Amino acid sequence: MSTDARATAAVNDAGAQGAVPRTTLRSRHLISIDDLDSEEITLILDTAEAMKEIESRPIKKVPALRGKTVVNLFYEPSTRTRTSFEIAEKRLSADSLNVAATGSSVAKGETLLDTARNLEAMAPDMIVLRHAASGAPHQLARASRASVINAGDGTHEHPTQALLDGFTIRARKGRIAGLKVAIVGDLLHSRVLRSNVLLLRALGAEICVCGPPTLMPPGIEQFGVRATTRIDEAAEGADVIMMLRIQRERMQGHFVPSLREYFNVYGLTAERVERAKPDVIIMHPGPMNRGVEIASEVADGPYSVMLDQVANGVAVRMAVLYLLAGNPDDV
Repeated sequence: MSTDARATAAVNDAGAQGAVPRTTLRSRHLISIDDLDSEEITLILDTAEAMKEIESRPIKKVPALRGKTVVNLFYEPSTRTRTSFEIAEKRLSADSLNVAATGSSVAKGETLLDTARNLEAMAPDMIVLRHAASGAPHQLARASRASVINAGDGTHEHPTQALLDGFTIRARKGRIAGLKVAIVGDLLHSRVLRSNVLLLRALGAEICVCGPPTLMPPGIEQFGVRATTRIDEAAEGADVIMMLRIQRERMQGHFVPSLREYFNVYGLTAERVERAKPDVIIMHPGPMNRGVEIASEVADGPYSVMLDQVANGVAVRMAVLYLLAGNPDDV
């Protein structure tokens, strides 16, 4: 069976428990996980399973997006996300254009909307945007004829990261509903936290968040999570432990006394992992600061699925691009 046929079959199977399975996304943009319902999230994850098969092929390419043009517009540094999108686009046979702020007219003072208008004059089909300002993808989507994919905006959201995290959890655990997920670290500045809370809650996970009081968003319990400042409590009985990076580049002031003290109180060590379930998986969205958020023996240990997250990011982003391109039954 071809990958196009596999993907279509996966799409048709998505939401099979409902009366009418969903085969497309409601929106032409992917800005926030909050814009997706649980059926659409499942559709993306199921489609990504079909896309994973391409990795094992001698020639890792299908013609699903032949003739489509995707612009990767990155205003912030990125390794995993940018590379993952580029590989996903190439494997779907799309034409990619990579624009970095430091090497474009942005460095001369051009605004985001003016940059977008100039790019739109070249008729791209999709724009993948990473920006330091929260809400930038929303602003671009309102002014753009192209589909906009949020690749991370400020401290707001990172929806494709949450999707690949959900895909990784489901692949390892067979389900998400009912799992206890502990998310530990810099909660205040993390867009990964916000997207993961929305996605994992939508799919039925129980979430405990943990971090220093200075890095705990006020009122976070309103999102249906349990909050604690004790990592031992968060790790107790966890199926999944997700560590978050200390985002020093977004901090205005001193939120922790020192990185050494932070690791002593909140770093994930082998002793703390023992409080979790025997089959716990350890996650981190990257980039990882060894000896700050996590000990090297844990990062490189048997429970770590961090490289799985990176590999799964390609399949998930292929699925997102594929579904936003239109009705997959027409491919």
